[in-house]
Amino acid sequence: MKLSSKGRYAVRALFDIAFYNEGRPTQVKDIAERQGIPPRFLEQIFQELKRAGIVGSKRGPQGGYLLAQSADAIRLGDIVRALEGPISLGGEESVDVDALETNQRSPRTRSEAATPRASAATRRPRRDSRGGQLATDSVFRDLSAQVEACFDAITVADVCARAHQLGIKKPHPQGYVYVI
Repeated sequence: MKLSSKGRYAVRALFDIAFYNEGRPTQVKDIAERQGIPPRFLEQIFQELKRAGIVGSKRGPQGGYLLAQSADAIRLGDIVRALEGPISLGGEESVDVDALETNQRSPRTRSEAATPRASAATRRPRRDSRGGQLATDSVFRDLSAQVEACFDAITVADVCARAHQLGIKKPHPQGYVYVI
C-alpha cells in the first residue's frame, strides 16, 4: 500500500490548521504556502474533507477551513478513508470458500465409480489452484486490518504533539503591533 499525494496532503493540511491556527479558520493560500501544496489541489482536497464532515468552512475576510471536530477526535484513518476509500493492501478478491470445497468433493465419473477408491494413503493429493489464493487473501485481509488499526490509532493531535517533540516552532501571529 502506498498513500497517495492526496492523502498525505490532507493530513498535512489538517495538521496545519490544528498546529498553526489551533483549529480556527485558515485560508487555503496560507496552508498551501506553509505546506508547499498546490492551492487548487488543496481546495479539491478540502471539498472532499468537507463532504466527509472532517472540516467545515467559514465565509468572509476571517474565513477559511476549520476542523469540524477537535484535533484529538480526527484520526488519520478517517482522513485517508474520506479521500481514498477503504485502507487496504489491495488485491483481495473474494474467494468463494464453498465453491472450493465443492470442487474438492467433485462427483466421481462412471469409470471412477466402477473402480474401487484408492485408500487415503495411496491417493495423490488433489491440486487446488485456488487454495493458495484463499490462504494468502486471508493473510492480506488480516494485514489490512492491522494497517487500518495503525492509521486509526493516530490523531491529528498526535501529529501536532510530534511536531512539538521535533522542535517545530509556530510563527508569531502577524497582527498589528501598537507602540506607544
